Parts: sequence; C-alpha cells; structure tokens
Amino acid sequence: MGGAAMSTGPQYRETPRRRTVLFGLARAVLNVVGLLALYYLLPLDRGLRSRTLLTLVAGLLAVGLLVAWQVRTIMRARHPALRAIESIALSLPLFLLLFAAAYVLLAGTDPHAFTEPLSQTDGLYFTITVFATVGFGDITPVTELARVLTTVQMVGDLVLIGLVLRVFLTAVERGRRRAADR
Repeated sequence: MGGAAMSTGPQYRETPRRRTVLFGLARAVLNVVGLLALYYLLPLDRGLRSRTLLTLVAGLLAVGLLVAWQVRTIMRARHPALRAIESIALSLPLFLLLFAAAYVLLAGTDPHAFTEPLSQTDGLYFTITVFATVGFGDITPVTELARVLTTVQMVGDLVLIGLVLRVFLTAVERGRRRAADR
C-alpha cells in the first residue's frame, strides 16, 4: 500500500501542472482568436484620417506599456515561461493587427497606396509578409505614406523580435530564479 501511494504521488502533482500548462496555452490561443475576431469585426471602411494615425500611435504606445506590464507579471509568475508565451501571444498579434488595420484604412482612403486594393485579409497578409521579411512582391506600398507606414512597421518588427523577446527571456530567467529562491 505504501508503494502505491508513492507511485500516485508524482502523478497527482503532475496533473495540476499539466492543467496549468493547458489553461495557459488555451488562454494564449483565445487571445489570438479574440484579437483576430475583433480585427475582422472592426469597421475598417472609413478611411485613414489624422485621428486614425493618432490611434495607431496610441495603440503602439499601449503595446509598449503592455509589454512593460507583462515583464513584471512574467517575473512574478509561478510559471514564468508559460506566462511569457501568453504575453507573446497577446502583444505580437496586437502589434501586427494594428498595422494591418492601418494598411486597410490607408488603402480605403487612397486606392493607389498599394499595388492592389486591400481587404482585411489582404492587409493581414501584407503585414505578416513584412513581419516575416518575405515580401512576396504581390502587394507593395506605392505612395509615400504607405512606404513610411511600412518602414515604421519594419523597424517595429525588429524592435519586437530583438528587444522585446530578449526582455521576455530575461524576465523568464529572473522569474525562475525568484521561484527557486522561495
């Protein structure tokens, strides 16, 4: 009977850990699905205005603040690596969807801003090809404003990939050290 208790002990401890991981991954997937649903529900047929550009800047600042807040939560989390995955699954799609929306609005205002009209799916596709640095060439920015916006996204992509991911990894390390010291 004592041996049976020993063999079920580790299994019992692993179940909550698995559950935590599954819930964390489910939250990450729900974040992405929720952001995509919001993107497709937004009325992006109103055109690009100065107010829209201010909203994009405010959105990018919000992503920056979100990342700063996420670093703190990663370092304090019981499972820092899982929390980092959730953070990436929120901040990266949010960043990309802000640009996709801006491209669709710009294309709605100026039909010649890109080599072809952009639907919401086209805007998302273009944003991801810029992010992935593949640039297939089927959709390209033509006007100066479209090129400036695309350049801002490229710089932001580099910052997001290089700096933000490194900061998240450092936060995971510190969170793990903090948890180990408890």
